[in-house]
Order: sequence, then structure tokens, then C-alpha cells
Amino acid sequence: MSYLAEISRSNPTAFLFLIDQSGSMDDPMPGRGRKKADGVADAVNNLIQNLVIKCSKSEGVRDYFHVGVIGYGTYVGPAFSGALASKEIAPIKNIADSPARIEDRTRKVEDGAGGLVDQVIKFPIWFDPVASGGTPMFQALVLAHQILSHWLDEHQNCFPPTVIHITDGEATDQPADIPEAMRKLTSLSSVDGNVLLFNVHLSSNPNAKEIQFPSNSEMLPDQYARTLFNNASTLTPFMLSVAAKDYGLQIPEGARGFVLNASLELVIAALDIGTRPANLR
Repeated sequence: MSYLAEISRSNPTAFLFLIDQSGSMDDPMPGRGRKKADGVADAVNNLIQNLVIKCSKSEGVRDYFHVGVIGYGTYVGPAFSGALASKEIAPIKNIADSPARIEDRTRKVEDGAGGLVDQVIKFPIWFDPVASGGTPMFQALVLAHQILSHWLDEHQNCFPPTVIHITDGEATDQPADIPEAMRKLTSLSSVDGNVLLFNVHLSSNPNAKEIQFPSNSEMLPDQYARTLFNNASTLTPFMLSVAAKDYGLQIPEGARGFVLNASLELVIAALDIGTRPANLR
């Protein structure tokens, strides 16, 4: 395990989101009233914004990252909204310059007197919620492999790409082939290591409990969760240190990049842990 390559404008890394957009994503988040598709869209937009911020310097946004969003439901393919709609993956500066729109959102902040007040913030939207059709996960994994295989042909010295996969169910296309498709994806590599796969599972199984970064599958409720766990990448030492230092999460050695029915806030934190690079130059 390496994952120590310097990330720079001449040697960027890549982040590819695979987002389940099947009809069941219209259901509520586990234990919450909000729809899964809405919560996931906000989490993805939030993380993209964080990536833009990390690349922002006094002279502008530096292309440390290339980012793509692939959705799968009725349609399998690029899922950016607006001007980026046809892009499978794009440099972060292009993404920063091309949100589909900017929305006004409110959040609670301390008022200095022990209370909370609403604060209006600007929230850029690159990705909109969609929930329709089946769950063609196999097709999405094959497309992800194609995209990153081509990308790695031109970036062999990079910090390995990270795939962030968010889903709520079983594949409806070739489910028996999902483990092999995930293994094939994570077998892609740069000279610095293999592609990292981070699985976030939003399960509707009534026996599913919130689990974060387990090192074994003993508490997982069904085979779908076990498949996602078994084929997620082992967290790197740097990810473990970030989890402990910045989020107070004590994660065991051997933990995998897998989260089950976590709160939206933890999902965002988990994505940040999974995508934060060690070196930006």
C-alpha cells in the first residue's frame, strides 16, 4: 500500500461518484423523513463544493482534481446538471465555473447569546436528485471501469482515483457479477496504488443498524450489505488518521470504506475521509 503520491496540477487525482438513481431512491432515508435521492444530492453537491474549496488559491481554482458523476437508474451515464451534463469526468476548475445554478439555503448558526438563528448561504448545484427505473449497478461499474481505465492511461503517476458509490439496493442487472465488477474496478491502478472504492449503503432492511467503517461483516443485515462491504477498499493509514483527528472516530485497523445507514452528516464526513488527499502542491 502506497497512496503517497503528491497531488498537483501536473499530476492530478480523480474522484468518480456512482449514484443509484433507481425508483427506490424516492423512499425516505432510513430513520428519517427526507427522500434518499434528496439527501444524496445534497451530500454530493456538498462534497464537490468542498473539493472546489480545497483547490481554490489566490489566483483561482487549481486543477488538482478531476471529478465525474455517473448515475444509474432508467439511464446509466453522466449525471451532472447544466452545462456539464454530457461530461463523464472534468477538471475541477471547469466544474467550479459551471454549476447548474446557485440556490439560497438556510442553516442554523449560533447567535452569540446561547441560541440559534437562521443564516442564508449560497449553495451551488451540480447534481440533481433523480429516482426512477431499476438498479443497473453492473452497467454503472462497467462504465466506471472504462472511464478510469482511459483516465489512468494519461495519469499513471497519480494518487489513485477514488470511487464513491452510493446505493440503496440490489442490482437488477447481473447481480451475481457485481463482486467481480467491483474487484475489476479496484484492480485498476497507478504506480502509487489501486483505485479506491468507497461504498455507502442506504438500506431499507428493518434489521439494518447504523454501522460505520466496520472491519468485518458480522453485524451486517443481508447479502447486499455484505457484498458492498466485502468489495470496498481497506481504509488507508491516512484515512484512519483523519477519521480520528478530525472526526473523533476510532476506526480499527483493517476497516473498510463502507458505511451503512449513517446520518447524512456522517455520510458527508465519511465521503470527506474517503476523498481527502495527503499531499496537495
